[in-house]
Amino acid sequence: MSRLRAPGYEEAAVRERARRGSAAVFPEPEAYGHSVIGAVPGTAAGTQAAGGDPLDALRIVPPVFVPRRLEKLFDLGEEPLPSDVSLARTVGGFRTPLPVYVSAFGSTQVASANLGEDVGRQAGRLGIPMVIGENVVPVNGYGRLEGERDRPGSLLARIAGYLEECRDTTSGGVVVQQSTQDADAEVWNLVYSDPAVAPLLETGRLAFELKVGQGAKPGLGGLTLMDRSAAETLTDRFQITESYGPDSPTVVRCATPGTFTADILTQQIRLMRNNYPRCRVWVKLPPGRDVAEAAVVALNAGADAVSVDGAEGGSGWAPRVFLDQVGLPLGEVLSRIRRDGRVNRGLLASGRIWEGGRAVKCLALGADAVGLGRAALIAVDEDPQEGLVRLVDALRFELQLLISALGKYEVSELSEDDLWFPEATVKEAR
Repeated sequence: MSRLRAPGYEEAAVRERARRGSAAVFPEPEAYGHSVIGAVPGTAAGTQAAGGDPLDALRIVPPVFVPRRLEKLFDLGEEPLPSDVSLARTVGGFRTPLPVYVSAFGSTQVASANLGEDVGRQAGRLGIPMVIGENVVPVNGYGRLEGERDRPGSLLARIAGYLEECRDTTSGGVVVQQSTQDADAEVWNLVYSDPAVAPLLETGRLAFELKVGQGAKPGLGGLTLMDRSAAETLTDRFQITESYGPDSPTVVRCATPGTFTADILTQQIRLMRNNYPRCRVWVKLPPGRDVAEAAVVALNAGADAVSVDGAEGGSGWAPRVFLDQVGLPLGEVLSRIRRDGRVNRGLLASGRIWEGGRAVKCLALGADAVGLGRAALIAVDEDPQEGLVRLVDALRFELQLLISALGKYEVSELSEDDLWFPEATVKEAR
């Protein structure tokens, strides 16, 4: 029986750590591979009152006078409707029917079974770009070797699913992400030389994304749970931590995050350009305090796109303290890049995107497009055949309603003038 009470203190969390030690640093191990994990509204990363995402506090504010609507009326010969809003964009070098892409998810069971392939097929049908996340080849195989061909979630299976459904060879594209560990598996070399991927390469719809970091755990490398027996073969390449005790069959595998300076990032992008001249180049940045400088470096070095996660970005596995307290929220990331003033193309944003209001705010703050990560997985889990298609259809409708209400008819016309910044965020946001 506990004798001590600590009103106003995180007593339950302290007691959990006293019982479980470093195992309490992470979510419950039973959630690994079966849950989508990220910051939750109501935590330090999820509420404006607690220093969370400024996007949640912004309001979209239509004007009274709408001269662009008058211009559109003259062009059409009748007053325009929301359906007259054009959402087509160029996203990271790819044409897409609306400013949306599927952001990266990788190798945990939640994405690597049939869900990854189902997402690929529906993204292909929609003609929107899709990013295949890190660590897929080391965990699920490439899909060419004997024993890999029928393995659910292989990298090639996801690409094949996309190509099966993508009928428009001028729209969409596949982006293959690579991290420090993926480089050992030569993922990009495999993809670039594969005849099965040639249709994407020949139509300019293949990109490689260099992962510098991600929103859920900026500054950390990949973290995964593994069977102890499997981990024993990886001790020369990874740190293996017995967070659950020496008798547990489960251990934590920690990968290196990669080491970057402005010069190293510049050279990496130039090598990508030289080694894969027919590919687009994307760069994934974490929500670090110098994210604006990093975005400028990447674009000046020749990247076609820079994608930024806010701290709300999801993860297969991350320590709770990172989910709750580490990294800039997405609204602050976009504000810092906008204030810097040197990024005027190729900015993509992801992190708790699933509906039109948050998407319009990101677009008004300078993003070319928004990424669906956890939302895409949940939608396909709900309906493997049409879930993502319906989610995107709802998002499309909301975008057209909101942009039309602002008296605008092109995504590129959105600006910060369309937003209201509460007093508490004005100084920081502007």
